[in-house]
Amino acid sequence: MNQHHRQDAIVELVRQHGYVSIEQLTDHFSVTPQTIRRDLNTLSDEGRIRRVHGGAGVESSTVNTAYSTRKTLHLEEKERIARCVAAQIPDHASLFINIGTSNEMIAQALLEHQGLEIITNNLNVAAILQRKEDFTVIIAGGQVRSRDGGIIGEATIDFINQFKVDVGIIGISGIDEDGSLLEFDYQEVRVAQAIIANSRRVYLAADYSKFHRNPVVRQGNLAQLDALFTDRQPPEAIRRLLIEHDVTLHVA
Repeated sequence: MNQHHRQDAIVELVRQHGYVSIEQLTDHFSVTPQTIRRDLNTLSDEGRIRRVHGGAGVESSTVNTAYSTRKTLHLEEKERIARCVAAQIPDHASLFINIGTSNEMIAQALLEHQGLEIITNNLNVAAILQRKEDFTVIIAGGQVRSRDGGIIGEATIDFINQFKVDVGIIGISGIDEDGSLLEFDYQEVRVAQAIIANSRRVYLAADYSKFHRNPVVRQGNLAQLDALFTDRQPPEAIRRLLIEHDVTLHVA
């Protein structure tokens, strides 16, 4: 069994049993503990399992990975995605940019542009973009989440609803095989829905790990997108939905 097939089989075992130990996996696949540890580290980085002491468990559907950890995961992939998104944004465009580490990298990639107007509910995005004198950066009001600088709540939704922009750039925590866009925080979802409703075009930036995560709150559906930006070909079921709903796929 090659590495790819073994890792897929590990994920299936974790889903079936909820938890499997390194010793169990070593015996099951007849490989060394070092090989299993490498597999588990890779799968954890991809968001497909939750790495725990002595083995692996199911990725939580109710609690997101810590922001400090998410900032370090899939850096190269997120940078490629960010450059790809930025290449589709014309100078002098108006944008929404919401919460997420991928969106923060997109903000960094947009610094080469001219004359953008950006409305954001992400303090980190605002801090990145405010250095450009020819940019107009508008921060939504509302409750600031201390863990990641996201701004959420009813006041945020009311603020977003005052605008109609060229492009809304959103992030996501998970994408289900039926096309559902999934998040962990209900309040964050409501703000994202307002962004989608008030954008002429909607771009989703999501690295490949998001196709293997299943958060509990439904944010929307792939059919609401104009383009999906990711770092490798999505699973076949997702590709079919993108074609069905005429969503442009950009693989960075």
